[in-house]
Amino acid sequence: MSEWNLKIIEEFRANEGKVGGMFEGATLLLLTTTGARSGRPHTTPLTYLDDGDRLLVFASNAGAPTHPAWYHNVLADPRVTVEVGTASYRATALPLHDEERDRAYARQSELVPAYAEYQRQTTRTIPVVALYDTAHRADRAAAIGDHLVKVHAELLDQLAALREEAASFSAEHTPRPTALTDLGAQLRAHCLTTCDALSEHHTNEDAVFPRLQRLYPGLSPTLERLRREHLSVARMKDTLRALLDDADSTDPARFQSELVRITAELAAHFAYEEEQLVPLLNAITLPAPAPTPAPPQ
Repeated sequence: MSEWNLKIIEEFRANEGKVGGMFEGATLLLLTTTGARSGRPHTTPLTYLDDGDRLLVFASNAGAPTHPAWYHNVLADPRVTVEVGTASYRATALPLHDEERDRAYARQSELVPAYAEYQRQTTRTIPVVALYDTAHRADRAAAIGDHLVKVHAELLDQLAALREEAASFSAEHTPRPTALTDLGAQLRAHCLTTCDALSEHHTNEDAVFPRLQRLYPGLSPTLERLRREHLSVARMKDTLRALLDDADSTDPARFQSELVRITAELAAHFAYEEEQLVPLLNAITLPAPAPTPAPPQ
């Protein structure tokens, strides 16, 4: 970090977001990104434009021929921290494109003519980046990330109901023979429908992951872990199906044990996925996954 930036940051934090000198009276924020190469946090003072439920920042680099480092950082990892005044919050940084970008840059250039000059000085198109406070968005009910959380909850509820049904069936049929042929037709149908719903959900996610990976290469380790966990869950799901197919030689206790195991694995998988992806998905526009079908009642 340059000595110049460091002094501005120190003054900003010491004076509730106000600084003097060339930035006196400017709308200024501090943007902390994760270094694309170093992995370390980097804080940059930037002027911003308030745009409703988001703030816009401009990768002008004072008209230099190259993008500033902070812009490369948000392309690699859009999860950032924003400081405005005395507030500090986690946000998602997403570049604007095409007409939306042009309108935003033109508006900023009218308010601060220096930005028009920055664009004239360089042949690159100066990026505009939107910062979304994903914890306080007004439209969260319609956000993709929240849809993901809802689907996860529904799948876990289905598995919980299946476990309860399996335990109840086993208790009601003791001391009858314990082979899985004693599993009721409705219970078997519920198990297969839940497995199908889970398969559809992960298939939808696997179709979206490549686009996320192209947009944000820094998410690659997260997405690769999620793919590995999808495969692990698929193997456990196949085990459940095999137990149903081999009903004459399999103990129902093992069936219940496998239900417990897959539920625990999914709960951990969903928690990690929500922590890593929900803020991002709540701030971007992607095709919403198809609703997960509910099992028959």
